[in-house]
Amino acid sequence: MATLELTPFHRDEVTDWNRLWRFGGFPDGGLLGTPAYPVWQESYLRTMAERDLPLWGLPAKPVLTRRLFRMITAEQGAILNLSKLGQSRGLSYHTVESYLDHLEGAFLVRRLPPFEANLRKRLVKAPRIYWRDSGLLHASLRFPAEDDLFAQPWVGASWEGFIIEQILAVRQARGESFEAFFFRSHDGFEADLILDFGRVREVIEIKLTSGPSPENLSRLGKVSELVKGTRQVLLCRVAKSVTQGDRWVTGLDDYLAACSP
Repeated sequence: MATLELTPFHRDEVTDWNRLWRFGGFPDGGLLGTPAYPVWQESYLRTMAERDLPLWGLPAKPVLTRRLFRMITAEQGAILNLSKLGQSRGLSYHTVESYLDHLEGAFLVRRLPPFEANLRKRLVKAPRIYWRDSGLLHASLRFPAEDDLFAQPWVGASWEGFIIEQILAVRQARGESFEAFFFRSHDGFEADLILDFGRVREVIEIKLTSGPSPENLSRLGKVSELVKGTRQVLLCRVAKSVTQGDRWVTGLDDYLAACSP
């Protein structure tokens, strides 16, 4: 017997990654070309809040759950502050944590844990939080289907969450075994994603830019030294990937192809 996690469609299963990012991976939510976005996503979240999550044991009233959805939307990619999330609703730290357990168990959100290391630096020890499906995020942000995604102030956080989810979903679907983290020190050194396979440790920094700078590579190298990384990946929107041994500057498709078993 085995447990298989079936995610929404991911990059290995569709040809148009831009549409996948904009509308998310649920086939009826706009991915297949139907004008369902954002009505499908809004209806899905409402059903989750009013029917499914209560059936699965979430004690919150639906109106509170939907408010929690909106608060998580505003915190996409941020360091999770449970006290801040609960303060505006009069909820305790432990209550919010319990509610998030239910949302994570329903595969709505992902809490990416921090990488822990015995360093001389003060490290962030709280997780980051992301909506797992970009279409649900964009619908929660009330983003119109026809608007320019790159003109939005939150586009960087959306891109980061989308890339992280695609990497994890694709590589897990291929049967790879690993642990996923992020890294951030209080003096500004960070990596958006660390994949620990045991003998291999990938350190990944995600940028929306199509023209990464030498400074981006330099900081990535310093973080890799701190966490004893064996591969450095600057993942951005470059037209052509450049690899030098275990230092990669690459796009999502080339990265996934290079990592193919």
